[in-house]
Amino acid sequence: MKRLLALLLGLLLAACSEPARFNATEVTGVPWGKDFALTDHHGKPRRLADFQGKAVVLFFGYTQCPDVCPTTLTAMRDTLKLLGTDAARVQVLFVTLDPARDTPQLLADYVPWFEPTMLGLWADENTTAATASEFKVFYVKRPGAQTGSYSIDHSAASYVFDPQGRLRLTVRHGEAPERIAADLRLLLAGK
Repeated sequence: MKRLLALLLGLLLAACSEPARFNATEVTGVPWGKDFALTDHHGKPRRLADFQGKAVVLFFGYTQCPDVCPTTLTAMRDTLKLLGTDAARVQVLFVTLDPARDTPQLLADYVPWFEPTMLGLWADENTTAATASEFKVFYVKRPGAQTGSYSIDHSAASYVFDPQGRLRLTVRHGEAPERIAADLRLLLAGK
């Protein structure tokens, strides 16, 4: 009987020490994605440290994106709704890859339309390129059918930081808001 109790206690303790199982891809400890220096759509300079104590979801895109960007921002809006009061402990950031067209004013109109607490981030072309490189984001302009028009092909992952400011997860495009919310809850709980 003592052996059985010891075995059960051992199994219980082993289960308690299991690492968190995230739905997204865990990237804890990667040597990239450390910080950014951008300006929000209110004109305020922003760095990752400005959001200390919050989980941060960072996504790169552009306002004229026909599919990936609006669906990602919609998923983030739905994720925040699912989090209820915990949503106040999460900051969603949208970094434009098209600073020539996505002015701070356009970002101020576009990003909060999805959810008022979301922030659009902007920088000049060189800073945008350096920030994208820091986060391993691929993007390239593609000429459009009209003279002077273009679209931007870009990678579609979102980057999630824990409340201590460490890059922890990459979320693939199309992930269900319920699964993103579950991951954010784990990070907010200190996992």
